[in-house]
Amino acid sequence: MSLKYKDSVVLVGGGDLAADVFNLVQDRAKVFVAADGGADALLGFGVIPDAVIGDMDSLSEAGRAAIPEDRIFEVSEQESTDFDKALRLSEAPLVYAIGFTGGRQDHELAALHVLLRYANRLVVLVGDEDVTVHLPACIALNLPVGMRVSVFPMGPVTVGMAGLRWSFEALALHPMHKIGTSNEVAEIGAGAPVVLTSDAPGALLILPKEALDALVTGMREADLHSLQPEGSVKTWANCCP
Repeated sequence: MSLKYKDSVVLVGGGDLAADVFNLVQDRAKVFVAADGGADALLGFGVIPDAVIGDMDSLSEAGRAAIPEDRIFEVSEQESTDFDKALRLSEAPLVYAIGFTGGRQDHELAALHVLLRYANRLVVLVGDEDVTVHLPACIALNLPVGMRVSVFPMGPVTVGMAGLRWSFEALALHPMHKIGTSNEVAEIGAGAPVVLTSDAPGALLILPKEALDALVTGMREADLHSLQPEGSVKTWANCCP
C-alpha cells in the first residue's frame, strides 16, 4: 500500500513543534500527513490530517476520535521509526518534515538516520534553527554572502565545495576524523551559485532556516544519488551550471 500525492506534503512528527515552524511550511503544501502522535500537533493547529501513519502508540484517544478512520494507517512493526514508516508508505514530489527535531537527542538522531535512508527522495527536515537534507550528488544553491553552510558526514564520503570561504574540489570527510561544519558563503564570486557535490550517499547538508526557499529550489534541480547512472561520479567543476 502506498499513498501517492501529486502535491508537496507537510509531514508532522510527534516531537517539539513551534508555531513559527508550522507557519513557515503550512502554505507550501496542500497535503498534511502525520507520523503517529504528530496528528495531535496538527489538530492543535486546527488541521485534520489527510493521513496518519505509524504504530499508533503515541496518538491520543481524543486525537484518534477526531480523525476519520479511513485516514489512519497502522503499521505494527517496531523495526523502524514512525518517520520511516510515513515516508515508506507515501509518495510525494517534496516533503517538508517538521516535529522531528529538538527535544530528545536520540529521536533527532533517528530522524537524521531516516534522511540517509531516503537518498532518492526530496525530504527537507525543518527545525527551529536549521533546515537539513541528505546531501545530493550535486546541488547548486543561491545563498547570500556570509551564510553558514555545514556538511556533516555520517559515513566516509568525498565532497566538493565551490563558492565557500573554504572550498575544495575533493575533500575526504569521515564522522570520526574530519567534518565540514561552520563554513560560509564567500565574497569572492558573489552572485555565483554555491556548488556542493558528494561521491556517495551519507552526508547531511545543514543550512539556517532562512535558506529554506533557496534549498528547495536547489533540491528540485539537484542530482540525487540513487538517480545517478551507475559509475557516474559528478565533480563540482562539471555537475551544475
